[in-house]
Amino acid sequence: MKNMSCLGLLLWLAIAVTAQPSTPNIVFIISDDHGWQDYGFMGHPHIKTPNLDKLAAQSLVFSRGYVPTALCSPSLATILTGRYPHEHLITGNDPPAPPGGNKNHPQYMADWDTMRSFVTTRPTLPRLLQQKGYVSLQTGKWWLGDYTNGGFTHGMSHGDKARGGRHGDAGLEIGRSTMQPIYDFIGNARRDQKPFFVWYAPMLPHDPHNAPQRLLAKYKDKAPDLETAKYWANVEWFDESCGQLLDYLDREQLRENTIVMYVTDNGWVQGPARDSHSVRSKRTPYDAGIRTPIMVRWPQHIKPRRSPHLASSLDLLPTILGAVKLPAPSGLPGVNLLQEKAVTVRKTLYGAIFTHDAVDIRQPAANLLSRWIIDGDWKLLVPVSNPPKDRGTPEQPPQIELYRLTGDATETTNLAEKERARVKVLKRKLDSWFGGNQ
Repeated sequence: MKNMSCLGLLLWLAIAVTAQPSTPNIVFIISDDHGWQDYGFMGHPHIKTPNLDKLAAQSLVFSRGYVPTALCSPSLATILTGRYPHEHLITGNDPPAPPGGNKNHPQYMADWDTMRSFVTTRPTLPRLLQQKGYVSLQTGKWWLGDYTNGGFTHGMSHGDKARGGRHGDAGLEIGRSTMQPIYDFIGNARRDQKPFFVWYAPMLPHDPHNAPQRLLAKYKDKAPDLETAKYWANVEWFDESCGQLLDYLDREQLRENTIVMYVTDNGWVQGPARDSHSVRSKRTPYDAGIRTPIMVRWPQHIKPRRSPHLASSLDLLPTILGAVKLPAPSGLPGVNLLQEKAVTVRKTLYGAIFTHDAVDIRQPAANLLSRWIIDGDWKLLVPVSNPPKDRGTPEQPPQIELYRLTGDATETTNLAEKERARVKVLKRKLDSWFGGNQ
């Protein structure tokens, strides 16, 4: 009887342990300079993205996703911290231009290091996940110095300016040349019985647009010009790399217990002449610069569907913290995308566009070019009256512009004059968020 009792207890404990959900692994897929319509599942007539299409079919998809700013470094820092650029202070890619263009100038090097240090003082997703025993890997695009600055336990990028580090160094090999560092990291995490977080942010479809010829050949006769064909080929090249990563999760039987989140850092519209339409992309407040699909896949926990509601890259961090049952830092502007009520209630998103090279690394307002607000179906763009000089400043709205996004996805019909009362209300909201004195 005693032996039977012990056997029954052991069996009960085994069942109880098996029934407990294990801590989910996490994979972020972040594309780079990728137009929001440039996917099969988003309706592009020519670009082939079968792997991302499959991911979308398995995910909660927000086709009205946005990033608060359309430039790589501040956008990535927002994903990492869940904070607006004017909160985490990384508003540009580079510090003020050095005297005489000497990028080895002591002041330039000091400003560079200072900009990269801002993220070390913030709660970042990798640092927060360490409370639950996660190990984390940084790969790909990375403007924030050494990977440890972001709280990652492992990484590919050193970010040392003296050794040629800038926006990813060795990390930029991921996706374009190899996927092995990710496979090795996951294998080691499993051996050590650790939950893992992978930051997969290849410099794709970002230029150089040098996809394999077998891909370029698909688009040469479909694209309006060679440069566009090269960009389209890069998009499919990126999609292939995503397929390799997702197939690996399947082969290793990790799919069911891994949360996969997808976003792009900012948009892109390819065009050799850089006409008025094509420059409405990276570093502009138009949808071509700031809109992105956002996807969340977590089998058995999330029902695949498309949501009509707004989403933001600010939401990724609170969503993950909610999923792994970690408390969120106070005052986060984003919401948990898995809480339907929070997503439904929110009707407004905000953002701002800043200079590529900071004018003042500690004063975000000094680097401001324009601000935007989306409220339901309406979008207001407000430029700075006396914008700071910037390296190759892209198109900014010359005046206040108002668009109704339904039926005007390319923002061609400015309704500001006809809707003056609406402009006034939206501008008041925008001013109360950030930069009311601009």
